[in-house]
Amino acid sequence: MKVYDVVPGLEFEPERDFAQSPAWFLDGTHSVPPWTPMFGWFWINFCRHGMQYGAEKLSLPTVKGWDWRFHRGGGYLTLLLVHSEEEKQRRETEFRKAILPFIEDYDGLWGGFVKEILGRYEKLKALNLDQAANIELLDNFEETINTCRRMWEIHMYMMYGTYTAYILFENMCRELAGIDDTSPLFHKLVSGFDNKVFQVDRRLWEFSKRARADGLAEVILESQPADLQSRLQETAKGKEFLKDFMAFMNEDGWRMQRMSEMNLPTWVEDPTPALVNVKQFLQKGGGFNLEEERGKITEQRQAAEKEVLAKVPQEQRSWFGRLMLLAQKSGVFSEEHDHYLDLYTHAMMRRSALGLGRRFAQKGALNEADDIFFLIPDEVRRAGINPDQFDLRYIVDRRKAEWQEWQKTPNPPAFLKEGFDLDMAMGVLVQSMDPIALKVVVGSMPQVRPELKADLYGTCGSPGVAEGPARVILNEDELHLVEEGDILVAASTSPSWTPVFSMIKGVVVDRGASLSHAAIVGREYGIPVVMNVFEGTAKIKSGQRIKVDANMGVVFILDK
Repeated sequence: MKVYDVVPGLEFEPERDFAQSPAWFLDGTHSVPPWTPMFGWFWINFCRHGMQYGAEKLSLPTVKGWDWRFHRGGGYLTLLLVHSEEEKQRRETEFRKAILPFIEDYDGLWGGFVKEILGRYEKLKALNLDQAANIELLDNFEETINTCRRMWEIHMYMMYGTYTAYILFENMCRELAGIDDTSPLFHKLVSGFDNKVFQVDRRLWEFSKRARADGLAEVILESQPADLQSRLQETAKGKEFLKDFMAFMNEDGWRMQRMSEMNLPTWVEDPTPALVNVKQFLQKGGGFNLEEERGKITEQRQAAEKEVLAKVPQEQRSWFGRLMLLAQKSGVFSEEHDHYLDLYTHAMMRRSALGLGRRFAQKGALNEADDIFFLIPDEVRRAGINPDQFDLRYIVDRRKAEWQEWQKTPNPPAFLKEGFDLDMAMGVLVQSMDPIALKVVVGSMPQVRPELKADLYGTCGSPGVAEGPARVILNEDELHLVEEGDILVAASTSPSWTPVFSMIKGVVVDRGASLSHAAIVGREYGIPVVMNVFEGTAKIKSGQRIKVDANMGVVFILDK
């Protein structure tokens, strides 16, 4: 008998949910492969809350955020639309006031939230989980839940504010300059900015320089990923290097290779993925090419600004310029929120849950600490204070078996009510003007042009043309396989993938939009990115030579 569903009250039920909305979209960017039960509980409850919170705080004129459902480890979403024209007009008036803090002082607004959330993390990390009393562990877990809830409020308030300005700016560009965010000229307008994720990558590159200076380059280059730490421990120089590297990890390594999960080690627990990044920078050699590229991209942006502003009537230039400044923050925020919000909070969720998991395993409530990820908070509360009195293994066994089955059968990309097709559903998305749906999760649909005779059709995330061997990466554990000159092919990418962009010539992703990670980072590195090809990882094999023409949004497989 089931004690609780994974996300009580928010699991997909066709009869009830189709009465609310005829279309529910799979969030393929975040919930493929399927989530563990505990992570699914956190995401569905609090991402849902945050989106509705952000839309309401800003009084978005056309949408009230998203509703979410859980199905077999997948997150399915639908839009909560504003239907009344009278309400739209009222909300638009309120939105013009609510957006002003973003336009007047974006850096102050975002900086304040970063300070707030980092303060919450420090309080959570202050507890020694292995020495704490059971009550303290449970208190820490409850505060982690509160932190996750607050993170999503900050996340979606900032994202909706910044990305709505991006769409308003794109609309003005379309009207006044004849370009949109699939245009190379538009891409130049929003490129050439530093952010925290890039700064972390630069620190990794600096460690590669230090490794060479300390005579450790050969050891690192010759070692397999699993052996890097033990090999560095063999010498005094290596031990000192590793000590300083772990201090860096404790500062900026609160992330997992997969951004939207909690069942993988953080870099603080296991720095191997970060050391692999150091190894890749050593293999590549040379300077930090993102920094080298930025000078050129900044010049191109400044020239693009002059070109586009010349087309804007004098009386509209002031508003256009202010919107442009905020739209240019979109890429910065996209990367920085991943670091300070998603990745860091998920690491805190993992840390707190594992502290309880170890205690539960010691007392016989679970077989091993990681089994905690197959429980949900109400089940954790059940045994939290007296874990020696409860046996939760029967819940874990059932959920783990179900989760393993979810891995075998992919979730459908959408649930559609009978008589409602995908084109109709996409029409609703476009009409909603929801910036997260349009620019992050779903994106534009490919336009098939038979005369091009391409093997895959997608959309342009970053302009350019490149040809080279494909490297298909299905999960973050395979990133060490990327070599200089490869063209990366993946379902999607996230901040843990950013360092390999310094080695590759282009990117093909199954899913993505103009403010998704691959597009933003591709533009900063000046490499072509084709998004929303849907079947890239299925049709392309590693080693095949492919040609990426992002200007046209197409991919050619040259080795058949």
